[in-house]
Amino acid sequence: MTRKLWLPMSAAMLVLLQVASVQAKETKPDVKAETKDEFAAVADRVRQQMAPGGRFEFVDKGGHETVDRDLGGMQSLYDKFGTVDAMDQPSKIQLYNYQTEVNAILTRGDADREICEQVKPMGSNIPKTICRTNRDIQQENGQAQRYLQDVKQVRNTTGGH
Repeated sequence: MTRKLWLPMSAAMLVLLQVASVQAKETKPDVKAETKDEFAAVADRVRQQMAPGGRFEFVDKGGHETVDRDLGGMQSLYDKFGTVDAMDQPSKIQLYNYQTEVNAILTRGDADREICEQVKPMGSNIPKTICRTNRDIQQENGQAQRYLQDVKQVRNTTGGH
């Protein structure tokens, strides 16, 4: 291998290794149970984790409503049949649809979900991959909004000077 190709190939390998490590850290929520009792425990855990400080605290109001509605729909199917094995095919399909919708909402609102982006550091044209958790991003956004509100309040009290 010539020296000209060695550096780009090494850089490409490092990028591939970084992407692989990011993908390995991602965990998906799983709202799945075989029996009515198992489901009750799963539903309780999801509701607790949607509270402030929980893993799914960043699920918005509409997402909360949809998750609550879908958990209620799943509960009614478990109340009627008791287990997944006892459900008829249309009920199994409905249960699956509820589960996938809830899992999608929880994944987007997962505080532990890693979000990566390519940024160019100041003074460099070489992009760098930065990965942060959803919780870190949300906290930084909240701090920035509070800072802007404080600056606005100071300007209003000093007459805009």
